[in-house]
Amino acid sequence: MAQTNVNIRMDEATKIAFDKFCEEIGLSVSAAFNIFARTVVREQRIPFELTTETPNDETKKAVENVRNGVGLSRGFHSVSELMEDLYADD
Repeated sequence: MAQTNVNIRMDEATKIAFDKFCEEIGLSVSAAFNIFARTVVREQRIPFELTTETPNDETKKAVENVRNGVGLSRGFHSVSELMEDLYADD
């Protein structure tokens, strides 16, 4: 298959760090980008999560609590049951 060139612009610090990383794992920068491109084509997605915001400490703690089942209410079978519990005097 014929080869073609792709030019990528990035800040110098990122390039230096990426070059060093690739060297440490025994890949050229070109090989690393080819692996990335082939993975995108094969999986039809970016092969890692992209986010726009990093959650603050309060949000991280809330997510951790939910994952660990901390502070959750019991389950309800209907909205009426939920509302009854919500307005009940504790």
